[in-house]
Amino acid sequence: MLAFTGNPTPLTPADFERAARAIGCPVAAIRAVSDVESRGGFLADGRPKILFERHVFRRQTGGRFDGAHPAISCAAPGGYRGGAAEYDRLAEALACDRAAALRSTSWGAFQLLGCNHAAAGFPDVETFVAAMVSGEGAQLDAFVRFVRASRLDDELVRCDWPGFARGYNGPDFARNRYDVRLAAAFTFHSHGGARIGNPHPVLRMGDTGEDVRALQTALGLASDGDFGPATKAAVLAAQTRAGLHGDGVVGQQTWAALLP
Repeated sequence: MLAFTGNPTPLTPADFERAARAIGCPVAAIRAVSDVESRGGFLADGRPKILFERHVFRRQTGGRFDGAHPAISCAAPGGYRGGAAEYDRLAEALACDRAAALRSTSWGAFQLLGCNHAAAGFPDVETFVAAMVSGEGAQLDAFVRFVRASRLDDELVRCDWPGFARGYNGPDFARNRYDVRLAAAFTFHSHGGARIGNPHPVLRMGDTGEDVRALQTALGLASDGDFGPATKAAVLAAQTRAGLHGDGVVGQQTWAALLP
């Protein structure tokens, strides 16, 4: 078995609901971050997706490996190989300084950097990495704790993508259009994503038509086909009764709770 092999079972809609409830943001916001960072926290071989950050390793080790290991200790970011090849870079760094190597690696579905282990709720980087290896559920929980500890929850609640990108991705976020990609992913998931296994559209206040009529009938309301404040209030009440994140948006989880 390869080192760092864990449980690659993907997150469920209920997992995303739980995280959104903890932060108080739309479910689509959590899904957007996951999509832009990883599109799934594990490689096909069962190891977490990682990126090794050579500039962080240099900072963590005071540059003492620059001469002998320039590929993994350098002042400039980069040198990425992607996929499983990132573990080759990590292995070289592990042989130099294990703790610094783990702190210099971004892990899992939300690409949390090891040196942020404390903000993610872990006493040391070894415990953090063990959680990242254990499964996407632990990766998601760590992300929620990190966002709240870093006070980025307000940005997710407001869907302030430049603000969130600055805090989560760093001052150079605009160089790789991080905020733009987050906004696009949020729009995609706000409108139901690919709607695989969900024949019903995502509905929100302002929508009209036959789908809204069907929703209102399921809610026991007069079906005028206009998703207004009264319909939103009924959706929020239904979501609360079902133990879902109350955002007033009718997605897959809410439809499942409303329909027999």
